[in-house]
Amino acid sequence: MSLLSSRVSYRRASRKSIFTGFDPILTISVGLLLLFGTVLVYAATRDWYAANGLDPQYYLKRHVINILIGVVLAWGTTVIDYRLLRAYTPIVWGIGVLGLIAVLIPGIGSTVNGAQAWIGLPGGFQIQPAELAKISIIVGMSMLLSERSHDKDEPTHRDVIQALLVAAIPVIFILLQPDMGTVFIISVAVVTIIGASGAPLRWVVGLIIVAILGSFTAVKVGVINDYQVKRLQAFVDPNSDSQGSGYQLRQARITVGSGGFIGTGLFNGPQTNGRFVPEQQTDFIFTVAGEETGFLGCGFLLILYLTVLMRAFGIARRSQDPYGRLVCTGVIAWFAFQAFENIGMTLGLMPMTGVPLPFISYGGSSMFANMIGFGLLQNVHARQRG
Repeated sequence: MSLLSSRVSYRRASRKSIFTGFDPILTISVGLLLLFGTVLVYAATRDWYAANGLDPQYYLKRHVINILIGVVLAWGTTVIDYRLLRAYTPIVWGIGVLGLIAVLIPGIGSTVNGAQAWIGLPGGFQIQPAELAKISIIVGMSMLLSERSHDKDEPTHRDVIQALLVAAIPVIFILLQPDMGTVFIISVAVVTIIGASGAPLRWVVGLIIVAILGSFTAVKVGVINDYQVKRLQAFVDPNSDSQGSGYQLRQARITVGSGGFIGTGLFNGPQTNGRFVPEQQTDFIFTVAGEETGFLGCGFLLILYLTVLMRAFGIARRSQDPYGRLVCTGVIAWFAFQAFENIGMTLGLMPMTGVPLPFISYGGSSMFANMIGFGLLQNVHARQRG
């Protein structure tokens, strides 16, 4: 009876923590980002679709559906104690790898913007397995690097090598698509997790050197496609091909700069309504914020991201469980670098890699992955005293 009573008490406490343990500031910040993104997606597509006789609310409706599904996924991520999820990590990782393999099979995967990275679903929806692979890599590496023996306070070299293999296998399949933007984000998360795990500093330094040499070699041997090389050339010299590879960057900078301090007002951006920036509802949605909400709107957006990262860092710092702390660290590195990369490429500060802005850009797979990451943060926070 005592064993049964303890299990019942644990379940009750677990359910209670789901409702009472959420970080309210983190929740409000993510909610505001989702609301901001919904408005920007609508502003980026409404007028152009209406002018061409199409449904002006097409992207708005689908974006809202993606958010609703994402909310369900975030809630589902918090239902089970993250410490119990550790036992299912190999399954999660295996599903992620199978998705990456499936997308490369002719007839299953589809090519969008030069990358065979999508799987078509009924109703015109698509899923990008590489986005969800971020989750499987973070939880897989965190599980291996958080294991401690009685006489060790840091992971062994064997632990680090195993963790790198967990990341390397999915990354290889992502490179075959190719999706360099996702590879860069995963690489940052991998190095950050290893650094936070207590592994010797030489591992971090070595991985950074390998990443630099690997990027250089990939360009030289032709692993990176021609259009990706041209994007790098446009980053170095935006005026070298202003009507070709540099066109998108040039228009993006013009659009952001035209907003001034307060912006032109929602739905009143000439550059946005004229569709001068391709893929504006996805990778270049920050240009809509720049033009129509100006410096003030962009500043507010950056404050929301800073708040999310600060709250996530607080959750990681307070966690007494190495596994939970490493999971949070991986999510922080992922969110921080992806936001920096997206906004940076819009302003010409980073190469164009085609990554969406977290919680803002249109895209189901990205939204689902972001909300699962948000759910993991809340899961750790709700049980950090458990």
